[in-house]
Amino acid sequence: MKGRKRHLVVDTLGLPLAVVVHPADIQDRDGARLVLTQLLGRFPRLQLIWADGAYGGKLVEWAQTVGGWTLGLVRRPPQQHTFQVLPRRWVVERTFGWLNLQRRLSKDYEALCETSETWIYISMTGLTLRRLARLSPF
Repeated sequence: MKGRKRHLVVDTLGLPLAVVVHPADIQDRDGARLVLTQLLGRFPRLQLIWADGAYGGKLVEWAQTVGGWTLGLVRRPPQQHTFQVLPRRWVVERTFGWLNLQRRLSKDYEALCETSETWIYISMTGLTLRRLARLSPF
């Protein structure tokens, strides 16, 4: 296998709700369907999901039909030719940045995609526990 793609659905704090890692030969829109499918029945109050503009097309209709979600697409303005932080998109990019700080996740060391997904959950659990420990009054 040559390369992997990671798809994450995160909350407004950047904590993962669903994670899918798959081979790089699968299209992004198909990977997005895989990760969105994991949300079915788990978050009944979820109504709006912000996504990169590349996830447009039939995925928007599919998300509405299958999950009842509105897929809000974050697109780069056509006149923009330099880097600019896009609203909403930075939340998931920040999470990817946190994951890249983990040595184990910096490269594809794992043989199975499921193992990579598990390491993402382990890393984010550690991050959450460190944050909670800082807030603890003890």
